[in-house]
Parts: sequence; structure tokens; C-alpha cells
Amino acid sequence: MKFEVTASFRGDWDRLSETERRVFRDLLPAFNEACVRIAANPGMTFPSSLRVKDVQGAPGILEMTWSFSGPDGRATFEWVTIQGSRGGRWRRIGGHAIVRKP
Repeated sequence: MKFEVTASFRGDWDRLSETERRVFRDLLPAFNEACVRIAANPGMTFPSSLRVKDVQGAPGILEMTWSFSGPDGRATFEWVTIQGSRGGRWRRIGGHAIVRKP
């Protein structure tokens, strides 16, 4: 599965601590595996461990939450077409504040 990132995601990434980046990177294999399954069968859902849900008031944008406590960890993404195939676009990453402008 291919992914791309927005300029906002890149800026957010630069502000993350190395620990926050590591935690996010550690989740990526499970997230990618789930995306591949969902792309093959759109009726599938993300595993509950990834805590993926729609962002309220932002149609088509989803949020993955990996920590509610310290540090609060969330990333927003959307489904897109990349080179003719279903892919993902990471939009924002950081704390809860990112969902104000997902």
C-alpha cells in the first residue's frame, strides 16, 4: 500500500519528539497490514487496537489514536488514489489539537 504525506504532516512531524516518532513508526506495520486488507475488501474494518474512527465534522478524514495520556498521540489520514491504486494520505500528526484542522 502506498502512502503520501501533506506539508502539514511534515511540519507536525518535525515538532514531534523522537519518542513520539518511534511510537508512531512502531504502529505502521499493523496499520499498513490493516489498510491492505481494507483495500482488498472495503467491508473490513480497522482492528480496535489501532483506534481508527471518523473525524467528526470532517467527511472522509479518519483519525488513529495511539495514546490518550502522555504524550497524546494522534494522526489523521484519508483514502486517496495513488498511481491508480487505493492508498493513504497522512494529513496531520500530534496531539488532540490536530483534529481542529485535520
